[in-house]
Amino acid sequence: MRSKLDNQPRTWALGGPSIQIDPLFPYYLGRTADSIAEEIELAGYQTVHYFVVNENGVNAELLEALHARGIAVWALVIGNGTFSTSHLPPEWQTWRMGLVKELNDGFVRFSPLSKDYVAWKKQAVAKLLQDHPFDGIEIAEPYFPEWDGIRRGVYGDIGIHAQQAFREQYDLEIPDFHNKRSSNYYKKVPETYTKWISFRVDAVNGLIDEIINGVNGARSVRPDIMVATWSLAVDGGAVSTLRLKEWQGLDAISMIERVKPDMHVLQTHWPDWMRRNLQSNYVRAYEGFAAPIRSAFPGLPLAIQADIGSKASMVKNRSWLNEFQNTVYELGYDSWTAYEYHLGSYMYEESPEPLRAVLQGETQLVISFNKRIDPEYIGSLLFYTSEVRGEIIHEIQIEERLVDGNRIVLRLSNPPKVPFAVEVSGVKDTPDLWFIPGKKANEIREGIRLMVVHET
Repeated sequence: MRSKLDNQPRTWALGGPSIQIDPLFPYYLGRTADSIAEEIELAGYQTVHYFVVNENGVNAELLEALHARGIAVWALVIGNGTFSTSHLPPEWQTWRMGLVKELNDGFVRFSPLSKDYVAWKKQAVAKLLQDHPFDGIEIAEPYFPEWDGIRRGVYGDIGIHAQQAFREQYDLEIPDFHNKRSSNYYKKVPETYTKWISFRVDAVNGLIDEIINGVNGARSVRPDIMVATWSLAVDGGAVSTLRLKEWQGLDAISMIERVKPDMHVLQTHWPDWMRRNLQSNYVRAYEGFAAPIRSAFPGLPLAIQADIGSKASMVKNRSWLNEFQNTVYELGYDSWTAYEYHLGSYMYEESPEPLRAVLQGETQLVISFNKRIDPEYIGSLLFYTSEVRGEIIHEIQIEERLVDGNRIVLRLSNPPKVPFAVEVSGVKDTPDLWFIPGKKANEIREGIRLMVVHET
């Protein structure tokens, strides 16, 4: 299968604003795929990063609907684990990453040094791209845990796969990260620890390279597919790049050199995105990550990723997002994206607003809003002879109405053959479907009137 955007230049999905979506959130359920695609389109996005939680559970109708509206779609898969194990083979438990302190946070971490895991992931991604006409593939979060992980105890992989692979490569035992009195404690064996750091970088890069460039991998089964690599960026001082290499096995330069992507994405690390008062120009502090990439790979499109609402304490509004975008372009990035479309505070703060009204055929009128609306509060409608100071048209009757996500669909009797306008009142949005609970519904402003466009 091929994308409906095949006639577009390959740069189509490599520049401009883009947004991440996870269709498993309640906000996207119980509505048509086309209503989701239209809402994304009305928000101004021409590229989407589709968060694939389960490679076997892609919404094919949504992908088709996005393509039908000229929106390019990247398949964004997680490299170092999964939130769901339902689609995995029975032996998935043997793929686990060993940590200094085991976690129970709902995310299962897999070792990039497990040959069985890497083989399964490569096959799953290849099948995903064969079954669905995604325009690009990207492996986000391919790294080891975690920022300052040794001190915090959130550090790995130190499990059986890492032990065996390190022993085979160096004829050494991995450093000890538990017992400070051990002769093999990592601070006491600097030469071994230096090898360990390089070993981990090779493991991360090897995971991505095998999935993308390996035999029967992504590029083998889909030679047309675009590829993006991801690495972290953090405002952690002058040694941030070295810390990410040491603690999480991330080295963007060697990753890009090995995988040869069409674009690289710098992902905002959690110590930054979780900050309550993170400034919209915070990415200026990431030049220590971006400049070496630009120098080593001139011409490679570079993007930045932000988080706009994963915690109630750090939700970003539209003004913040606009200023962030301006900074991104000022600094020379080609694109930006954010996690996740419906998590921004505009969802909680802005009222529903009708953006277009289209008469489809002779009797079906579709009024599209900037956000999802509540079927229980779709208010009343009046029809006018013009958008400003027009007279009410009493002849039009509404025979049927329903709500589909962000739009009201009406079946009319006696719509005029000449242009006319519609005014909607009493419409409310959907706080029960938002990520942060307990918010109040917003109601449409009074007096908003749209001219009805006849579909061509």
